[in-house]
Amino acid sequence: MSDRSRRVCVTGGAGFIGVRLVSALLARGCDVTVLDDLSIGRRERVPAGARLVVGDIRDAGAVRKALAGCDAVAHLAARVAIRSSFEHAVDDASINVVGTASVLRHAIDAGSVKRFVLASSMAVYADSSAPRPIGEDHATDPASPYGVSKLAAERLVRLMCAQAGIGHVVLRLFNTYGPGQSLSPYVGVVTIFVNDLLEGRAVTIYGNGEQCRDFVHVDDVAGAFALALASDRPQGTYNIGTGRATSVNEIHRRVAAALGRESVPRCMAAVPGELRYCVAGIEAAGRDLGYTPEHTLDDDLAAVVREVALGVTAAEDA
Repeated sequence: MSDRSRRVCVTGGAGFIGVRLVSALLARGCDVTVLDDLSIGRRERVPAGARLVVGDIRDAGAVRKALAGCDAVAHLAARVAIRSSFEHAVDDASINVVGTASVLRHAIDAGSVKRFVLASSMAVYADSSAPRPIGEDHATDPASPYGVSKLAAERLVRLMCAQAGIGHVVLRLFNTYGPGQSLSPYVGVVTIFVNDLLEGRAVTIYGNGEQCRDFVHVDDVAGAFALALASDRPQGTYNIGTGRATSVNEIHRRVAAALGRESVPRCMAAVPGELRYCVAGIEAAGRDLGYTPEHTLDDDLAAVVREVALGVTAAEDA
C-alpha cells in the first residue's frame, strides 16, 4: 500500500515525538488522525492537515472515532517517566497496559487496520554490564514499574495482532532528545539541564554521572516510525537509537558549553529503576527497516540546546 493511500491514526500525536511523526506522514501524503488527551501535548502543535480527536486512549468512544477508516496505527500515547514510576505504578499500568489493550481491541474491531506500530522503551531491558550496544535478544528484566508496563504492552501487541492477522512492529526507543520536548523533572535530561542553567539553578545529577545512555534525535525516532509503518514485514521488534554511548556527565558538559555557562553539578543518590548502561544495537533495524540515524550529538546537540533555550526565553517573555 502506498503512503498516499494510507490513513494513519497516531495516538499521542500532539506530543514530542508525535508531532514530528505526524508532519513526516503528512509530507508523504498520508491522511492522519491524531488521538491525544492534551494532558502533555498541545493542540496548537498538531500539524495543519491532521484531524485531531481529543480523548483518552481508555475512552472507547474517542478511540473508535479516531480509528474510523484507518488502516494503520502508530501507538505513542503513554505515561513516560522511569524516575517516578514507583510512585505512579497504578497510572503506568492503567495508561500503558490498559490503554494499549483498548487501542488494540478497537483497532481489531474496526476491521480496516492492517498495521500496528508500538512505541516501547529501553526500560524493558535488564541493566548491561558495560556501555556497549545490546541487541533485541538482551534479557528483558525491567527495573521499574514503567519498564514492566511497556513490556506488558509489547506482549499484548504481539498476541492480539498475531491473533487478528495484523502486521505489527515494536520499536524500543532509547533516550530521545530534541527541540519541543515539554519540561518534566523526570524525562529529557537535555531539556532539564538547559532549563536549570538558564534559570541559574544547579544541575542535579543522580549517581556519579558516569551512567551511559544512547541519545537519539527526535527526528530519527519519527523517521523510524515512518519506516515501520511503510514496511511490509509481518512483525518485528527493533531498538531505535544510535549505537553510541554518552555519559550523563558528558551531556552536562556539552550543554553548559553550548550555553556558555560555568556549571558545577549537584550529585544525589542514584534513582531506583534507572539503568546504568543502556546503548542500542541497531543492526536489526538497519537491516529490516532501512533505519539509519542521521543526527549525532557532535553535529546537533549545540543547535538543539539553542532551540530549547529560545523556547525557554519565549515562555518567560509570554
